This record gives sequence, structure tokens and C-alpha cells, in this order.
Amino acid sequence: MTNRVLILVSYVLSVAGFIALAGCMVGPNYERPQTIADAAERYVYTGKHLQDINDSNEGVQWWERFGDPTTTELVQQALSNNYDIHAAAARVLQAEALLAEIRGRQLPDVSYNLGRTRGKVSFKFSDTRFSILTTTYSQDISVNYIVDLFGKLRRQQRAAWAELLAAEASRQAVGNAVISAVVKARADIATIQRALALAQANTQNWQKNLQIIERRYNSGLLGPLDVRLARENHEASKAAEIVTELALAKARNALDVLVGRQPGTSKQLPKTLPELPDLTAVPVGVPALLLDRRPDVMAAELALKASNEQIGVSIAQLYPDLTLTGNYGRAADTFDDIFIDETEVYTALLRLSQPIFKGGQLRARIDAAKARYEELASHYAKTVLTAVREVEDALVREQLLQQRLEALQLRLNEATAAEKLARERYLRGIERLIIVLETERRRRIAENALNNIKGELWAGRVDLFLALGGDWLVDS
Repeated sequence: MTNRVLILVSYVLSVAGFIALAGCMVGPNYERPQTIADAAERYVYTGKHLQDINDSNEGVQWWERFGDPTTTELVQQALSNNYDIHAAAARVLQAEALLAEIRGRQLPDVSYNLGRTRGKVSFKFSDTRFSILTTTYSQDISVNYIVDLFGKLRRQQRAAWAELLAAEASRQAVGNAVISAVVKARADIATIQRALALAQANTQNWQKNLQIIERRYNSGLLGPLDVRLARENHEASKAAEIVTELALAKARNALDVLVGRQPGTSKQLPKTLPELPDLTAVPVGVPALLLDRRPDVMAAELALKASNEQIGVSIAQLYPDLTLTGNYGRAADTFDDIFIDETEVYTALLRLSQPIFKGGQLRARIDAAKARYEELASHYAKTVLTAVREVEDALVREQLLQQRLEALQLRLNEATAAEKLARERYLRGIERLIIVLETERRRRIAENALNNIKGELWAGRVDLFLALGGDWLVDS
């Protein structure tokens, strides 16, 4: 029986293979649509950055360029523990399973059946009714194969493969976004820590000033108004410390979530992060490189490619389906007899099924698939346009922030000098305390503005790397 089953399976596969070779694959072949990136020769705000990505061959991940071991450690923790990355990886596994299922549809279905049938037949003969009870035992091997004459199954496999690659690209995009969020959180915490240090220094400074003013008041050199103003300023500085501490706690909690640990359990980060990131030129390339470098752009194109294959699937449904079926086994009225050659039974079936009237359903599916393709084509074009805009935003932002940094540094220098002069004049009795308070307020605002612009430069450099697709020099 085993040899005959093998002969049956071989026969079905041989016929199927011959017919499949004579078949075709209907539907449009995919071509990448033209986008704004293909027409743009360069970025408008390239500035000092390199145009050719081959000009740099550093073998490091982009976040390692900042030279901070703590950042590298945090990124590794996020890549291992972040729930968004885990969810994206699970979507990749789902796409892999779907692809395996669709591939299985192109193979023959082979099954073994063992059955027992009990029946009763009633008939009348010579005015007498008779009833006959029958029992049939059977076992058989059945082979069923759908011949992919017009490429419906092959188109489905191509679509599933594109969806798998899109899921993987989306996983990479999520990973890049999480990495950038971790680096930004690290820089944000460092910025807030510096702001807290400035606030604490201001409080200590006003504590000393208050002691001096109170001594001078007790000596009759000052009136009570100066004491009241000094005390108010001291308490305002202490209140500002609390606001900054709250912002620092929330920033640490956000970082804890990114790396997948309980919020509030992280230790204070070491103050190893430079005030400014490494702002040397990076290779930006030309806009067209984003099409194969940014994971979100690749995911959008792969979704478009899968949609193109689904058009072919819909068109193939207009054509006939060819199914080959073969059965080989035994059937007898006793169980023991189904194992002898005399009870052998077999069938071979070739069935061609052609839809004739479906009330316009099949044409509607084709129209829907084409409309879906047009929707995703527009989404892809917008994704590319957005990617180019994000690069341009990051480039011009960094240039202007560096100019603003220079202006704020000069502003702080002048505000510090003005405050020092006002304090000296106040101690000599030449200036009023209200002038000292105003110069101190201006110096504090300039100090905080300079600190914040340094944090913005960190965020801007991270955004530039993210806009360019993460790390284009190392295969992550």
C-alpha cells in the first residue's frame, strides 16, 4: 500500500508541476513610485555637513559618538527591556508565521482517514417491506493540490514576504525611536541636573546676601524694605529648586519606562555627559538615500509593494481554479478486510472551477485593491516628504541653535558683569537693592536660557541622526 500511495502522490505532483509551468502570473509588476526625494539633488540646509556618506567610515553606533558610557548602557537596557520594541518584535513573528502559512498553501494537502459507516436501507418487494443494515469500514490516503495556474498563491506569498519585511523595518523604526528617546532623556536629565545646581547655587548665594543685609539692618545702615526683599528673593529661589527637583524626578521616571524598569527605582546618573554633544560634521548624503536608509520609509514602501501583489491576487480570482485530488485506500464490511488487497479502492479527480456570475464581487475586489494601492502610494509619498522635511528641520535647527548659543553666552557674560557691578555699588551705598535684584534676575534668566539651549542642541543632534535613519555606517 505504501508504494501505491507514493505513486499516487508522485502522479498528482507531476501533473500539477506540468500544469503550473504552463501557467502565468497575472497582475501588475511593482515599480517604485517617483517621489520628491528622487528629484532633489541635495539638502537645502546641508551647511558644513558632509554630502557623501562614504567620507566617514567610523565603525561605531551613532549614539556611541557622544562618548558617554552611561548612554551606551542605557541604550542596551532599552533594546533588551523596552515593551514597544518587544511588541514590534512580536509583530515580526506574526508576519513570519503568516508567510509560513501562505507558503504551505502551495504544497499538497495529504491526510489519512479511518472510518466506520453504519447504514440502513429500506425497500419493498412483492408487497413486503425489507430493511437491510450495512456496516462499512474504510481507510484511505487522500492528496489534494491546488494548481497555481494564474499566480494567485505566488502573489499571496510575495505580499506576505513584503509584509514581513515591512514588519521588520517597522521594528527597526521603533528601535531607532526608542534609542533616540533614551539619548534625549539622558541629555534632558543632565540639563535639569545642571539647572538644579544653578538653582541651589542661587539659593546659597541669597542665603549669604540675606545674612549680610540683616547685619547691616541691625546696624541701622539699611531700612526694613531691603530685608523684606532679600527674604522674598531667598524664598523664591528655594521654591524654584523644588520645581526643578520635580522636573528631574519626572524625567528620571520617563527614562525608567524607556529602559523597562519600575519608575522611581533608578539611581542618579553620573555627571559624565558633556554640556554639548559632538557637533562635528556628519555625512548626510542626498535625499534619495533616505528611501533605502530610513526604516519608516522602507516600511511604507514595502506595504505599498504588498498592496501591489494583492491586486494580482484579486485579478487571479477572475480565472479558473484547478484542483487535483487523489484517494487510495481500502473499504470492506469487516475491519480485518480493510488490510487486504482485494478491498482496494482509489479515485483520481481533476476539477476546473471557473466563476461565471458573482454579482460584480470580483471586479469590486480588484477596484478596492487598486484603490488601496493608491492610498498607500500617497502615504508613501507623504512619508518620504516628511522624512526630507525632518532632515531639513534638524539641519537648520542645529545651525541656528549654534548661533543662538553664541548670543546667549555673550548675554550671560554681560548679565554677570552687570550683577557684579550692581552688588559692588550697593555695598558702597550707591545703588538701591531693587537694582541688584533686577540684575540678579536677568543673570539667572540668561543662565537658564544658556543651559536650556545646550539641552536643545543635544536634542537637535539626536533628531538629525534619527532623521537620517539612525546609524547608516553599521549594520545594526
